[in-house]
Amino acid sequence: MADRAIRITAGNVTASARLNDSRTATAVWNALPIQARAQTWGDEIYFDIGIEAAPEAAREVVELGDLGYWPPGQAFCIFFGRTPASRGDEIRPASAVNVVGRVDGDATAFKAVRAGARVIIERDRASVNDRGTAR
Repeated sequence: MADRAIRITAGNVTASARLNDSRTATAVWNALPIQARAQTWGDEIYFDIGIEAAPEAAREVVELGDLGYWPPGQAFCIFFGRTPASRGDEIRPASAVNVVGRVDGDATAFKAVRAGARVIIERDRASVNDRGTAR
């Protein structure tokens, strides 16, 4: 699998992350860089990225730090805690998401991001060679 390291900047928070090798993650990688305005839903940030992708091993419950794609909203999601749909300590999206990657390190740093904050997802330059392709 190619090393698809990305950098997510949301408001004053910056985190490194990695995309997996799913078809949906490949579509996200190919669309980078992406800029949007954060929307929040509990401890989740999401925003429209204008990519159409079908459900792909979609999950109703995700893990802390997972990055997802929500097909109904064509949205990229960053999960860093409970949502209004959570039961107990689980992290539950509004509906099933395609997990496309994970945040490296402590995803709870995104708790500081407010709705309306600018979000940029870009390729981490350290993982891209001179031709602009993943190493």
